[in-house]
Amino acid sequence: MDLTAPLRISGLGKSFGKACVLRDISFELPAGASLSIIGPSGCGKSTLLSMVAGLTKADEGHILLPENCRSAFILQDYGLFPWKTVRDNLALPLQLQGIGRKERFEAAQAMLEELGLGGLAQRYPVQLSGGQRQRVAIGRALISRPDLLLMDEPFAALDAITREHLQNQLLDVWKRRRMSFMLVTHNVAEAVFLGRYIMVLGGRPARSVLWVENPCFGDASSRNSDVYFSLIRQVHEALEAAQKNNGPDDTDSAEGGLA
Repeated sequence: MDLTAPLRISGLGKSFGKACVLRDISFELPAGASLSIIGPSGCGKSTLLSMVAGLTKADEGHILLPENCRSAFILQDYGLFPWKTVRDNLALPLQLQGIGRKERFEAAQAMLEELGLGGLAQRYPVQLSGGQRQRVAIGRALISRPDLLLMDEPFAALDAITREHLQNQLLDVWKRRRMSFMLVTHNVAEAVFLGRYIMVLGGRPARSVLWVENPCFGDASSRNSDVYFSLIRQVHEALEAAQKNNGPDDTDSAEGGLA
């Protein structure tokens, strides 16, 4: 991958049947940067992420990924196989790449250590807490060293303390690996903390109603800064306006449940 090439989105649009969900979404995400995407329920956030991942086809516009860009997707339901151990779940992407057993298990153990799960290799997902399962899901996405990490509400099901801990851990991983990532979230504080850039979607069809750069991204101590709280207010105001513009039936999404 060209480590200097950005992700470019130009004039992106998507309809489901007669309902246009997204229209004229355009932005550029520099290499190694993060983007938080936030907006009312049903506005097309998850659909946008799915199009970037290549899982959903856009009806309009273009997605230009850097050459040879490797991406990984993390879903909010973890996506772990209950019949596989933690180690086997982590090593699965490497197995699919044809990497030998010894090498992939060594890589899985190293990832477990990096995520603070070193003693859990032989456990099964049902034996883990929600936070531990989410860390395994993050590790499985990272083990193949993606250039672009896509996350759809990855911390939504966690309690506030565990959520904040994993936000900090994701930030630590980003500092070591410097991959680009895109995060869909309904949590304003999370969007501001994890986004180098923050995009608010709103309207019907949804468009970008706010694009803002976060000057304190990458600093865990920023949670207590005036800039952080100012950005939260700015994003919250844009989100409130977007919610009003979405109309009374915003939960009746044409996306079949995608947010």
